[in-house]
Amino acid sequence: MGAAILLAACTATPDPAPPASGSASAPETPRTTSASPSPGPSGTAGTAPTAAATIAGNPQEVATRLEAPWSVVFRDGVPLVSERNSGRILELATDGSSRSIGTVEGVAARGEAGLLGLAVGSGGDLFVYATAEGGNRVQRFPVTGTRGSLSLGQPRTLLDGIPAAGNHDGGRIAFGPDGMLYVTTGDAGERDSAQDRGSLAGKILRMTPEGTAPAGNPFPGSLVYSYGHRNPQGIAWADDGTMFATEFGQNTWDELNIITPGANYGWPTVEGIAERDGFVDPVQQWQPGSASPSGMAHAGGTLFIANLRGQVLRTVPVSDPSTSTEHFGQEFGRLRDATVAPDGQLWFVTNNTDGRGSPRQGDDRILAVPLARD
Repeated sequence: MGAAILLAACTATPDPAPPASGSASAPETPRTTSASPSPGPSGTAGTAPTAAATIAGNPQEVATRLEAPWSVVFRDGVPLVSERNSGRILELATDGSSRSIGTVEGVAARGEAGLLGLAVGSGGDLFVYATAEGGNRVQRFPVTGTRGSLSLGQPRTLLDGIPAAGNHDGGRIAFGPDGMLYVTTGDAGERDSAQDRGSLAGKILRMTPEGTAPAGNPFPGSLVYSYGHRNPQGIAWADDGTMFATEFGQNTWDELNIITPGANYGWPTVEGIAERDGFVDPVQQWQPGSASPSGMAHAGGTLFIANLRGQVLRTVPVSDPSTSTEHFGQEFGRLRDATVAPDGQLWFVTNNTDGRGSPRQGDDRILAVPLARD
């Protein structure tokens, strides 16, 4: 099963705004509320795939004894992992052992901040989102060597000055199937900045691999793709091009949103489904104690969402994103990220050593589970 997905570039024509500045054992049964799906960037949520991916086995350990891992990506089939507090990027061997390929300099790890998201470009460069003293930043690193001897080169900063704090830093980055780099940013504790299109905080950004604003962005000259976000930490695309994002709410609702260019997702004016003019409602929402959705992956018409406080892996069918199923409730503790490996298995990352969990033997771990299609 591949993880490849397709997306046609999309545009929207809202009123122009100033460019943004600056160079997250037994299943629970939480109360869940949802809204009707809305059209995605180049497709419509609710279009059923020919077969949906389902979990089809028991998780097996891939790697153990990691220190607050945050993101896992694959470069030419080799898994790379970011460690939030150490600033290290690790290469995993087939036997589960790890070695550092380099340390990202200047990482200011505090609270939820530090070395966060990773993404791999088409040419093999590694893109990194991390907190520095001057704010969050996106950097591009060349990677040299071969499996077992990879090395991190000198970075080029694509974007800096993204507002940072001890929490609400966003941090997920991923290349969309249009070849653009998407970046989630939190409000960094400054709630009103999420509604300010001149701020980089509380947004989903879209940029070229060189860090510039693409011509198709909704606000001319701006990196802002969508706004009104509190702390989005997961992004994924369905086969029809629909873009999804997970978001941490405050005390009321966590969210699963369908992202459309130029749309306002309401924070801090609204949280969860509000049915207010001018704001886009989530397609599904959960009470924070049962969710705290972080990393997310898509495979075969199914979204796989890693949850921290809820301590579950949640599956959501793209054909009906208002519904979900919980897996491995409380079994592995806090879950930070999910991704599809080159062999088609789903990998998910625990986060029990991040200061908020209760570490178990072998933590933190990466686990793999096979997928099947209905």
